[in-house]
Amino acid sequence: MSTAPRATRHFAIVGAGMAAITCARTLVQAGHRVTVFEKSRGVAGRMATRDSAFGSFDHGAQYFTARDPRFLLALQTTPELCKRWSANSVQVLDELGRASGPAKPDPDAHWVAVPGMKSLVAGWSEPLKAAGQIVLQTRVTQIERDAMNPRHWQLRTEALDGAVHVFPGFDAVMLAIPAAQAESLLQTSKQAPAWVKQMAGVQVAPCWTLMLAFPQAMQPGLTTLGPQWNAARSSHHRIAWASRESSKPARSPIERWTVQASPAWSQEHLHDDPARAEAKLLKAFTEITGIRAEPAHVDSQRWLYAKTLKPLGQSHLWDARKGLGVCGDWCLGHRVEDAFVSGLELALAAL
Repeated sequence: MSTAPRATRHFAIVGAGMAAITCARTLVQAGHRVTVFEKSRGVAGRMATRDSAFGSFDHGAQYFTARDPRFLLALQTTPELCKRWSANSVQVLDELGRASGPAKPDPDAHWVAVPGMKSLVAGWSEPLKAAGQIVLQTRVTQIERDAMNPRHWQLRTEALDGAVHVFPGFDAVMLAIPAAQAESLLQTSKQAPAWVKQMAGVQVAPCWTLMLAFPQAMQPGLTTLGPQWNAARSSHHRIAWASRESSKPARSPIERWTVQASPAWSQEHLHDDPARAEAKLLKAFTEITGIRAEPAHVDSQRWLYAKTLKPLGQSHLWDARKGLGVCGDWCLGHRVEDAFVSGLELALAAL
C-alpha cells in the first residue's frame, strides 16, 4: 500500500549558531523549507573567530568534544572543516599561576574547526546561504499568528538600519538563541507562558575574553614566550582559561593567546569599560604565564551569555500543536555538542 508523501512545511529558525544550523540542516534534509533569521552579520554564534593583522582568535568556544556518536558522524561528513588539537593535556594552575601538578590528560579528544572555530557552522550553513534561506542583520522582535492565515506564524523583525518587516507563512517557529533572549521574545509575544517560567530557572554566566598577540616571539631563536603548555585551566580569581591560539592546527604561527575570565569576575565586571577590563585581565595573564612582554595587539569581547551554570535539563522544548520549539546548548549544558544534540533532537521531534 503506497503512502502519500508528507506535505512540505516551512520552518522559521531564530538564531544561526550550532543549534540553529543543525536544526535547519536536519529539516532541509527531510525535505522541508527553512528560513534562518540572525541579528548579527554572520553565522556561528559563540563558535566565533575574529581576524587580526597577526592571525585569528577563537574568542568564543575554544574547542569541542565529540562524545555523541551522532555528532561524530556529522563531523565525518565534512572532515576538511575540523582537526584534532593536540592539547589533550591541559595544565591546571593555582591562584598564583603555579602548576598544581602534572598536566591532566583529558579523556576526550579536543577538536577545532579550521581555519577558525566559526568555519564548521559556516561550512554547514553554505547550502542554506546559497539557497537564500539565511536572513542576516535581522532581529526578530515578535512572533504572532499570521494575519492572513491563523494556522501559520508570522515574524516581526527589525534590521540594523531600523527598517521593520513582517515575514509571514511559517508552519512552525524554532528559537535557537540564549535562554534569556528566548524567554524575553516569548514574553513579548505572549506565547508559551509555561516555557517562560521553566526557562527562568536556567542560569548562564557571562564571560570577558581577552585576545593578545606577541609577534616578537617570531624572532630568530625564539619560538614561544612564557610557559611550555598550550592550554590551562586556572583558579586565578580573574582567569578561568588561557590557550595559545598559534598551537591550534591550520593557524598562523604568530604567538597569540586567548584568555577567558572566570564567570564570577565576568559577572562582577559585566559593565566595565573594555579598556579597563582588558588592563585587569592583561595583568592577571602576566601573573599566570610569566609573559611580561608588551603585546602588539590587544582586543576583547564581552559575552553576555557564555557558560551554562544550570541547564534546562532536557534537550529541547516542542509544542507540535502550536508549531513552536526552543533549543540551544543551555538546554543540556555549555558544550558545542550540547548545542548540536539540542538542535538535532528538536528537528527530529518536529519531523
